[in-house]
Amino acid sequence: MIEECLAVEIRVTGDECPLAEASRAAGVTIDAEPPRFRDDGYSLVRFSAPADERLVEALDGDDRIRYLHLAGSEERATYRCLSLAPCVVRVLVNAGFLVETLRYRDGEGHFTGTVVGHEVLRGVMDTAGETVGVQLASVYPLTPDDGSPVAGRWNLTPRQEEALRMALAMGYFQVPKGATADEVAAELGIGASAFLERLRRGQASLLSEVL
Repeated sequence: MIEECLAVEIRVTGDECPLAEASRAAGVTIDAEPPRFRDDGYSLVRFSAPADERLVEALDGDDRIRYLHLAGSEERATYRCLSLAPCVVRVLVNAGFLVETLRYRDGEGHFTGTVVGHEVLRGVMDTAGETVGVQLASVYPLTPDDGSPVAGRWNLTPRQEEALRMALAMGYFQVPKGATADEVAAELGIGASAFLERLRRGQASLLSEVL
């Protein structure tokens, strides 16, 4: 058994997937779940982004996108679609990258995930480098305590976890505050009221488990 597992962050340029191109065309940040790959070449994709008409137009105008669906508030929405586009994520997964989060901004991708050992990591980077520009942003070994996601341990939704993590990283909980609610919300691409609502619900979930 291989005992070493590495947490990896990868920056990707030159990926021609619809989400990367739409993030550039609409000027928005897109946060996506790992796609579900089908045998017929299509990928089932679920992602969130601002409810922006430019984004809808960019995706609706892409012949590789099928059955685009939009649900959510006026500020931020959840999108679902079928994509027939060749995607570097599929290449990375086939090479051994266990993808966890995907973020697209200005046409570039920022992926986080894990690989089992340095040999697999080299294979992933070599494979990706044959199709797109790829840069290893960070890599570090997982500890035994890193086995479960926060959302799984504390019953947080992905949006609540994202809000809590961003608030913590930007110093929102510091005294004095390192960032305001407006600043954290802007980084998340949502309104301040939506950020505070997610923060309150996330904190309530955490406190109910701890106390």
